[in-house]
Amino acid sequence: MMGYPSHYKKYPRFFVAVDSVVLGFDRGELYVLIARRSYSPEKGSWALIGEFVRGGENVSDAAHRILKEITGISDLFMRQVGAFGDADRDSGARVVTVAYYALINRKDYDESLSGKYSARWVRISEPPPLVFDHGKILAAAVRKMRCDAAASASAFNLLPKEFTLANLKKLFEAIFGRTLDKRNFRKKIAELPYIRALDKKDYTESKRGAMLYTFDKKLYEKYGKAKFP
Repeated sequence: MMGYPSHYKKYPRFFVAVDSVVLGFDRGELYVLIARRSYSPEKGSWALIGEFVRGGENVSDAAHRILKEITGISDLFMRQVGAFGDADRDSGARVVTVAYYALINRKDYDESLSGKYSARWVRISEPPPLVFDHGKILAAAVRKMRCDAAASASAFNLLPKEFTLANLKKLFEAIFGRTLDKRNFRKKIAELPYIRALDKKDYTESKRGAMLYTFDKKLYEKYGKAKFP
């Protein structure tokens, strides 16, 4: 304990970790990225994406580093969920973890990393048993994500730059777990100047095609914020 002020020497030293709830949207459903633990305790169990904070590393920097390693993307939307520090939460040692959630367009995810990290996407509605208190962390992250999506434009990080209104409607239905009235939803979207119609269509689901839209961040910042959906 040399090098520490005398007052600090009275207390035990803990490990600090970060755990990230990586959320993606695909085919009308929300998914979370989980991975098999490659070390004891609970080796082989499913867990959220996480690791210990390194010496000299800020907690948020550790979260960004781990997300880059596991997704292949360096600039992800990320928000802190909170700290989890029950004394017995980790059977290996006393560990306090700071949890984050990140939103990703699954088309940007480097699928080759799944094999490297024994990772896979699972529906947030039916995850397998998760190690330690990771189920509690997942639930807290989903609640935080829903609050943020209702009060800001964060949900657009789950979509590609160009999307149909049907895609957008399915996204908000997946986030909030309820069916939205099609007519009222379209009316609401039409009133938002920062969701711009593009001069092209998506023909993947019909010969007639569906108009494509984009989220204009500059217009969003100019005209203020609105609740979604």
